[in-house]
Parts: sequence; structure tokens; C-alpha cells
Amino acid sequence: MEKTKLTLRIEKPIIESAKDYAQHHNTTLSRLVAEFLRSLKTAGATYSPPILEELSGILPADVSLEEHQAYREEKYAR
Repeated sequence: MEKTKLTLRIEKPIIESAKDYAQHHNTTLSRLVAEFLRSLKTAGATYSPPILEELSGILPADVSLEEHQAYREEKYAR
């Protein structure tokens, strides 16, 4: 597949952090950006960050959101 150059304007600390991440994971910043863009769903679909995909379904199906909220309120009440 043919590659082309892309110019992005991103805050320097974000770029530096991303470069560190890429180096730590033995990849390049270009590859990270390409993989992120590839992961976006088709037009019209809502994008969910990978962490949301990982957390999706973590609450058991037989527990309602209200029950979970009540549990959290009790657990973290001060």
C-alpha cells in the first residue's frame, strides 16, 4: 500500500510522551497513529476508545445499573 506524508499539529508534551510510548513498545509514532486511525469504525458509527471496549460487559448481566450504583454508594460512603 502506498504511503504518504501527513503533517499534524499536536502539543509538544503529547508528542514526546507518544514517542516514549512507541519506543518502549518497539514501534514508531507513525505506526501508532496508523493503527489508531485504522481502528476507527466506519463513518456514522460512534468511536469507542480501546479501554471502553475492554471494560464493556464487565458488570454481570444479572446486576442492574441501579444495584451497582447503590453498592458503590454504600462502599464509598464516608
